[in-house]
Amino acid sequence: MHPGHDQIAPPSPAPEPAAPSRPGRRPAAWAAGLLVAVPSVVTGCRLLGTDAFTPVPQLLSFLPWLTVPAGLALLLALAARRRPLAGWAALVVAVTAWFVLPYGPDTTTARGPVAERVRVLTANVEFGQATEDLVRAVRRERPRLVYVSECDRACVRVLTAALAASHPHRAVVDGEGPTGSVILSAYPLTARPAIPAAMGMPGATARIGGRTVQLRLAHPVPPVPYLIHRWKRELRRVADFAAAHRDGDPVLLAGDFNASQDHAAFRSLLDAGRLHDAARLAGAARTPTWPREARLPPYVQIDHVLVSDDFRVRAVRFLDLAGTDHRAVLAELDLHAGR
Repeated sequence: MHPGHDQIAPPSPAPEPAAPSRPGRRPAAWAAGLLVAVPSVVTGCRLLGTDAFTPVPQLLSFLPWLTVPAGLALLLALAARRRPLAGWAALVVAVTAWFVLPYGPDTTTARGPVAERVRVLTANVEFGQATEDLVRAVRRERPRLVYVSECDRACVRVLTAALAASHPHRAVVDGEGPTGSVILSAYPLTARPAIPAAMGMPGATARIGGRTVQLRLAHPVPPVPYLIHRWKRELRRVADFAAAHRDGDPVLLAGDFNASQDHAAFRSLLDAGRLHDAARLAGAARTPTWPREARLPPYVQIDHVLVSDDFRVRAVRFLDLAGTDHRAVLAELDLHAGR
């Protein structure tokens, strides 16, 4: 290079073109967002302890199954390289999976010797259609207490006649269709007021093993969109009954609760009366009881036997009865004498 000559800078390299996004990433990200939306809302309500309003109460029945769309959303978000979306989907999967765990303690605080062994059967016979099969189940399984929901007048007549020798005592709410219910007992009963509800929730006390035991059948209306407020109100009444006997007599509360452990109203009931779900104590908390005889297999447990701290649970089994869309629950319990 000679002196005096101007220096000419070499041309700057042309900027590299931006790497085109791979085809399919944007649709995958959109699909992931749509898939995680519903699980996010439902799991959020579960986290906040609220049943909110339609469609949340209905979708809470599917809560364990919401890990599937949330998991698919996570895979799609990873494939689309959307890290924030993938992180959110992973959080929803983790929280939903956590809530699948059984609710409440895994044992009772029953004290003293066993006063009596009690076998309890609860069944929704769907407008009385499963009455005959229920009679066969009672004769085969020999429960001492039988809680029957949706037992119309014809159902009560059949059960009373067929089981007169083994279960001569009963508490009845008379009604047709789903409004009738009955508690059949091998133990003498003293009538107690039914819990006010659109469908029958009869009550009684029984003298079992030297102790007075409070018996109530629970059958609140289902959480269909136009009945959500009534469903919550009736479950609250059941919770009020449980709270009134929290530190008193032993309690056996059973029936078709139309609610699972994922519903805040049901958890409030358990907490109000310091009650335990027998299925949870037997290691069967997520065994579905409804709906049978449908295109989908049963996916939610809404039929329960709830016990106070005076009981220990030996076993729980689920029975299929012909003619009803519910599985019956059979619980084998030990009633303890207390202090």
